[in-house]
Amino acid sequence: MAVANGNGNTSKGNRSRGPRCIALVGPFQSGKTTLLEAILARTGAIQRQGSVDAGNTVGDGSREARDHRMSVELSVATTTFMDESYTFIDCPGSVEFIHDMRAALPAVDAAVVVCEADEKKIPQLQLILRDLEEQKIPRFLFLNKIDKSDKRLRDTLKLLQPASRVPLLLRQIPIWKNDIVTGFVDLALERAHVYKEHTASEVIELSGEDLERERAARFTMLETLADHDDELMEQLLEDIPPPRDRVFDDLARELRDGLVCPVLIGVAARTNGVLRLMKALRHEAPDIEATAARLGIEAKGESVAYVLKTINTAHGGKISVARVLAGQIGDGMTLNSEEAEAGRVSGVFKLMGQATEKRGAAGVGEAIGLGKLDHARTGDTLSSGKTPHRRIADVRPYPPVLAVAIAARERKDDVKLGQALAKMVEEDPSITVVHNADAHEVILWGQGEMHLRVAVERLTERFGVAIEKRKPSVGYRETIRKPVTQRGRHKKQSGGHGQFGDVVVEIRPQPRGTGFVFAETITGGVVPRNYIPSVEEGVTDGLRQGPLGFPVVDVAVTLTDGSYHTVDSSDQAFRTAGRIAMTEGLPQCQPVLLEPIHEVEIVCPSEATARINAILSGRRGQILGFDTREGWPGWDTVRAQMAEAEIGDLIIEVRSATAGVGTFTFKFDHMAELTGRTADQIVAARRAAE
Repeated sequence: MAVANGNGNTSKGNRSRGPRCIALVGPFQSGKTTLLEAILARTGAIQRQGSVDAGNTVGDGSREARDHRMSVELSVATTTFMDESYTFIDCPGSVEFIHDMRAALPAVDAAVVVCEADEKKIPQLQLILRDLEEQKIPRFLFLNKIDKSDKRLRDTLKLLQPASRVPLLLRQIPIWKNDIVTGFVDLALERAHVYKEHTASEVIELSGEDLERERAARFTMLETLADHDDELMEQLLEDIPPPRDRVFDDLARELRDGLVCPVLIGVAARTNGVLRLMKALRHEAPDIEATAARLGIEAKGESVAYVLKTINTAHGGKISVARVLAGQIGDGMTLNSEEAEAGRVSGVFKLMGQATEKRGAAGVGEAIGLGKLDHARTGDTLSSGKTPHRRIADVRPYPPVLAVAIAARERKDDVKLGQALAKMVEEDPSITVVHNADAHEVILWGQGEMHLRVAVERLTERFGVAIEKRKPSVGYRETIRKPVTQRGRHKKQSGGHGQFGDVVVEIRPQPRGTGFVFAETITGGVVPRNYIPSVEEGVTDGLRQGPLGFPVVDVAVTLTDGSYHTVDSSDQAFRTAGRIAMTEGLPQCQPVLLEPIHEVEIVCPSEATARINAILSGRRGQILGFDTREGWPGWDTVRAQMAEAEIGDLIIEVRSATAGVGTFTFKFDHMAELTGRTADQIVAARRAAE
């Protein structure tokens, strides 16, 4: 527990110690990478603060991140502040790359939620805070770009509060001069500071209206803390100033217990507020001991670590980014995951963005890279004991929402593509690779348009595989409407033994969803028994592509008659005869196109529900109803049935209508007949492609 002495500094004897691991999270483009850069500059880890626009930051070091000027994967950097080690994990803010954040959270001591006074980003903020709340991660809120805000701070807090389940506790208030923020007041320390560009702020005295504002804001902060401290409440009621160490005790305890979310202010681009944030982390954030207790670590003398990210480097091979939760991990140590042996550590590395530096063994609390643990995966719990440690977290990716069909531009790269995909999925489990055998396609599923774009860029730039991409095939099928009896005759004489097979089949439509049924009513041996399985194989061959160009389903075929030749008949001849019967018979059965219909469930902010309904209607969707999203105030769930062809790029419109936060899940429901102009266009496109 943090204890402050008389001058407002925390006494070192009782304060939490050990290396800290802090996640920087927040909505897209709120300034997380800039804040990391400011922290590294102010703590001396780098000589000069870079910028996202210049493409020279420690975070966002990959080519894809710099090309798009956005975080597309988490970045790890370690620095020292007041002789203590801090590892910061800069997490992507876009919902398309959010799995990196979610997978890293179990191992961190606390999170700094970077946001700004932008009403459009509140749904994104709510998504991130919900993940932190569900994983019980203590969290600060850093209100960035305070110099550009056109709202008073209390109005901003009222705007942001609905995104958080717990009170947003104002720790600082700004000092205004000529409508410009020139500094801040720390309400816990009762101390005012004036900002200085890229250097420490200057302490000043408060007077007049500023002093009155500070007293009112401090009392409000103390009232919130007193909701969970009866003794503090009594002191406030009796107008007794509480001891400063008691205030810091409550701040640390209520942060750790997830009862409040303290709010600090600053301007990361100018390093304003950064030192005060670091001091708040130092004095109030839980340490590794508290984190291990939260996770239920059962070390029993062994070493335990959690893999929060997997990286495949160009020259150094695989690196598992892990945090040591118990014991010590060094080079050469054999580690087990909960499922199998993860491997033998081949190098322990300090991480600074894209740079790695070999180092010695890592102690409890440190976040490091572990080399060449071939069987370790993101989310694994690693341990050194003979009995694997239980899995401490199970963070699964959100279901994918967008797909692209890919192929190597050159056939010689097919094997290389397969290897690259395996490594990419290992790095980013929110990507799914599906092999569509019917369409002979490799389908890459992801979390959105930018997610897939970056994935394809990585395949080309990092793994050296030139890629062709197109829309995935829709699972169209065809069926028949009327029965037909058809003869299939195969006769070929080319010297020596010939080929002869002759069958008569009855082709009938089946109820939707019942599939294919084959039967026979042969009497008198007109088709020998040993050839009947070959006839069925030929019939099946004929169903693989019907007259409209698609696989045929929901058909019953009965072999009723035929003839054979004692010398020229064979399995292959009867298989060919069965296929001929289907090829010639199906066009007479009134073939009709079928399209897959899926049940879709969209979650979105309530204010966007009307727009979502309009999008669904415009995509031939049948709306089944909508309701409030359970446990999510201000959100709705919309249910509909939609054709698979209309779901293809649905997520792009959904995200556009919901400030980037709407998403959906879908599952196959049934096949439905498709006729008219749309069906004609699909069939014509299929024939043209062939």
